[in-house]
Amino acid sequence: MSHSSWCTAGGSGKGVCPFSVALFAGSAFSYLNYVRLRSKSAVAKCCIDEHKQTYIIAGDIGGTNSRFALHRPGQKDPLLVHIYPNEEALKTAPTYHHATLMPFLKKCLAEVDEWKALGEKEVLSQIQIVGCLATAGPVTTNNDVFMVNLGENGGSIDGNEIEKCQDGLLSLVVRCKLVNDFVGQGYGVLDLDYDKEVIELLPGSKAKMNDLAPICCVGAGTGLGECFLTKSSLATKLGYECYPSEGGHADYVPRGPLEVELLDYLKRKFSSDHRISVERVVSGRGLANVYEFLAQKFPTKVDKSVHEEFLNAGDQQGRVIGVNSSTEGSLAQQAVQIMCAAYGSEVGNAALKFIPTGGMFVTGGLAPKNIGMIQGEDSPFMKAYLDKGRMNGLIESIPIFAVMNEDVGLRGARVCAEREYNAM
Repeated sequence: MSHSSWCTAGGSGKGVCPFSVALFAGSAFSYLNYVRLRSKSAVAKCCIDEHKQTYIIAGDIGGTNSRFALHRPGQKDPLLVHIYPNEEALKTAPTYHHATLMPFLKKCLAEVDEWKALGEKEVLSQIQIVGCLATAGPVTTNNDVFMVNLGENGGSIDGNEIEKCQDGLLSLVVRCKLVNDFVGQGYGVLDLDYDKEVIELLPGSKAKMNDLAPICCVGAGTGLGECFLTKSSLATKLGYECYPSEGGHADYVPRGPLEVELLDYLKRKFSSDHRISVERVVSGRGLANVYEFLAQKFPTKVDKSVHEEFLNAGDQQGRVIGVNSSTEGSLAQQAVQIMCAAYGSEVGNAALKFIPTGGMFVTGGLAPKNIGMIQGEDSPFMKAYLDKGRMNGLIESIPIFAVMNEDVGLRGARVCAEREYNAM
């Protein structure tokens, strides 16, 4: 069938492309399904006691630390924030929620004025909690997650078990939604003050933001996470929906001869015959991997004091290299340069895939700590980001920002918890 014949199919004499009809129908179905699910979740109000005071708990659960914040519904400013190092907290507790969430609830009881005034007995009878934990791993449809970087051998977090738990203050939790940590980052980006909390990595980025277009978020910390956000063209008033990905586990691609050697070194180290994920280079642990490679390749350039500190740093090896990277000509500086170039390249890859003219946001702990290697068109990060051959023009048209706050995931978890509460 010719283009002209199928464009007028149906006998109306007007151009009706069946592909367009199918696309519209699919979009309409997706939107109606979304509304149906929202309506279905709205009847779950049975677990909210309208006679009790509700609080929101947001959690950002990384491989290294667990961050918690207590909020009143509808209020951005937290009543209490605390960080727990996972390695220490998980040593003796039977479950993740006993290791971190229980101590946080006890801290709320001891330090939040309205909880202190009530006392534990009244808190247990008058307060309920809706929570969201943004976790560094793929969340299943059963509302649980196995985090490979939680503890020595990985660990599980189960939102349903937290809701069922009747052990003391944990019984306050009536809803505990788990989301991927980068879903938290994505929603957290929507909560930023773009005048105060981000740096434009290309001049004029704020002016170029399209508020109907996709947003993308890539962030390196303990690991490397990526997500994207879109609006429904049929119902823009619903705002952005965030979708997780495991883009940090895409293939690492070397950009020069030294990086080819690095790739070979990492394949040997991790017993991988064919490929290495980009997270093995672009992350705190990745930075440690890069330094290890450089130290064995250039032994005469090793700073003995830095190297000894590195060897004794446990899961903080990347931090040691970052702290010592200001020494000109050092292996630590070279390691950060290699890592930042790989970081910029991967952010550029994500920009090509999603064309996020709503904004590309570089989040995570490594961005503010290494902003000198990220900001500026001559930085290792931006050189690699902008090096996309025939697509350079497209890359230059995308607004891109470095996020200077490290609480973005916690903010996003609050946004998700608010959504859960409002749907109950």
